[in-house]
Amino acid sequence: MNHPEHVLAHLTFWRKEISQQLAEWIEHCDGAVAVDRHARVVWISKPYLEALGLTRPEDALGRHILELTPHSQMPEVVETGRPILLDIWTISERSFVISRVPLKDEHGEVIGALGFVLYESSKHIKPLLAKFARLQSQLECTQSALLQARSNKYTLADMVGHSSAMQQLKRAARQDSTVLLLGETGTGKELLAHAIHAESARTGKPFVAINVAAIPDSLLEAELFGAAAGAYTGADRKGRLGKIQLADGGTLFLDEIGDMPLNLQAKLLRVLQEKEVEPLGSNRVCPVDLRVIAATSADLPRRVADGSFRADLYYRLNVLPLTLPPLRQRLDDLPSLCEFILARLAEKTGSLPRDIDAAALALLREQRWPGNLRQLRNTLEQAVAMTDGDTLGAAELRPFLPDPTPAAPPARTLADAVAATERQMIQAALVEQQGRVVDAARQLGVSRATLYKKLAQYGLGGHEG
Repeated sequence: MNHPEHVLAHLTFWRKEISQQLAEWIEHCDGAVAVDRHARVVWISKPYLEALGLTRPEDALGRHILELTPHSQMPEVVETGRPILLDIWTISERSFVISRVPLKDEHGEVIGALGFVLYESSKHIKPLLAKFARLQSQLECTQSALLQARSNKYTLADMVGHSSAMQQLKRAARQDSTVLLLGETGTGKELLAHAIHAESARTGKPFVAINVAAIPDSLLEAELFGAAAGAYTGADRKGRLGKIQLADGGTLFLDEIGDMPLNLQAKLLRVLQEKEVEPLGSNRVCPVDLRVIAATSADLPRRVADGSFRADLYYRLNVLPLTLPPLRQRLDDLPSLCEFILARLAEKTGSLPRDIDAAALALLREQRWPGNLRQLRNTLEQAVAMTDGDTLGAAELRPFLPDPTPAAPPARTLADAVAATERQMIQAALVEQQGRVVDAARQLGVSRATLYKKLAQYGLGGHEG
């Protein structure tokens, strides 16, 4: 398109005027610097020079920009040819809002870059920077609190007991190996896992626990291994970290490992062997450094034999097996256990710990404790909540213990003895789980259908809950 000569002259005048005034503004702004295609300084304004603590232009000219400002992004502008229009530049406790733009020749080739200060940020956006600092501080506090929540809750000092079994267990716990905790439900496997973590070199790092049996199989893979963005319908568009990655650097506790589906057992084996995890829906692997402590109340060798648990995973987990004794085999520890539990309950309410007398301890020794430590804690917690006074006696505890069945004749056969023990364990599980059949079945290690048959057989009740 042709333009009249007077229009071209007018445009030329304004281009020169704008260029001249921009040059003057850059010369006298709070700071400006230009670099060549190799990011070497070719021009620098006096205010910029002074901000760097230099007195002569010769002290800066010819030097690489990173020698003067180590975190400068001018080399990136030169390399990419793209401007960085807004950034914060901090020097000598002063902050500036700056822009960086590429310089090009008549052919459009990048020959350098120009950086200049728009204004000192403390004068214009101080409230915004203050808010950013507050948010950063809150984020750090939240991360610290999260780490604390995932860190160890208990130490070996909390593993109360002086019986020979407990002393041997404490000594073994201090070894640095993959651990497999074995024992009946309620014997304190998670407490011991916390204690092992606390005694290890990973103390202070995350302690992440997951109950394999408590999570539906359809959700367990994402819960454990994480998921890439859009890996499944309803997945977070940013993806999510699994428990394995959350435990990186620390300890992962896998409770009821015997209930893990076979397909996920293979993925877990890879984590243990290769020290890497592949999130659901991802085609990349992420390195992880963690210690695994697994626990189960199931008979893993039997499950290996029937093909429901991988032999290679069992051997990988069974490096340091520790068996927690049931409460009925450590009744000598009852006084110290009760003292510890009552002290913990008092901490929760901010009250003085209740005492327990000899008659109450004698009554507790008479129990079979199918629910082990969990049942003992629940019994004491109910008694503390529902009674008054400074001391728990037999009268205070008796209402919260399983009903005796004095009318029942003594067992004549092995089958009678097995049935009586089975009925007592089911009763205890229902009491502990407040009648919820699903939770009681999980605690007992049987299917819900099996438990319903047993309830009908023994004339016991429960609810779906």
